[in-house]
Amino acid sequence: MKMNKEEGKKSFRYGLLDSLRGLVLISMILYHACWDLVYIFGRDWNWYTGTGAYIWQQSICWSFILLSGFCWSLGKHPVKRGSIVFAGGAVVSLVTILLMPENKVVFGVLTLIGSCMLFMAVLSKVIEKVRAFAGLILSAGLFFLTRNINGGYLGFERWNLLKLPKFLYRGSIMTFLGFTEPGFYSTDYFSFLPWFFLYLVGYFLFHVIKEVKDGQYMDLFFRKECSLLSFFGKHSLIIYMLHQPLIYGILAIIF
Repeated sequence: MKMNKEEGKKSFRYGLLDSLRGLVLISMILYHACWDLVYIFGRDWNWYTGTGAYIWQQSICWSFILLSGFCWSLGKHPVKRGSIVFAGGAVVSLVTILLMPENKVVFGVLTLIGSCMLFMAVLSKVIEKVRAFAGLILSAGLFFLTRNINGGYLGFERWNLLKLPKFLYRGSIMTFLGFTEPGFYSTDYFSFLPWFFLYLVGYFLFHVIKEVKDGQYMDLFFRKECSLLSFFGKHSLIIYMLHQPLIYGILAIIF
């Protein structure tokens, strides 16, 4: 992740963040390879449909979204970056709808992250006024409270606190926001809510650490990296766009 501390100084990257992103990306590639084996190539693997695989999948998406929010304050040109990521999501949706409609991706993770980046660009002046620790607690609380809105409830995972009215769950716009209309299907669905709140957790976490840690110490710590993982992290968007066709091609040759 690029960082330019002062005007005129040479920019540098927080290599640790690239490495973490690369680690999560590799985990995602392995997870999707398993998904293809089970759901496209018909391999019988009971573990993959159980709790362990669900926790694995959640660890990937939580990490991606948290890291994206954490890095928002480090990057430049948020509208441009957000537009590129959002466009990547649109390409994924278009290709899957045309070529493999039974496994289409609508409102996938790239669409979500691009939307979060664009929304942050609009509201950044307001959000910057929120104290970091208070914002961290509030956004985390809102994420846990709204985690189950796709299923019609306020609550988290198996804990449902309040059933939401059915009139909210109509149309594509409401589905994008998180109020999933009946009959909607996507193999990779990440609605704006609750995940924007997790994105905000990452954003405020960065500022909490920045307030607690000395700036120079923080720079030295976050410059540490693993070269291989960092390579994946630096090229995460293009690798994400290409990994599924490559996995499918390799598995098709094997099986």
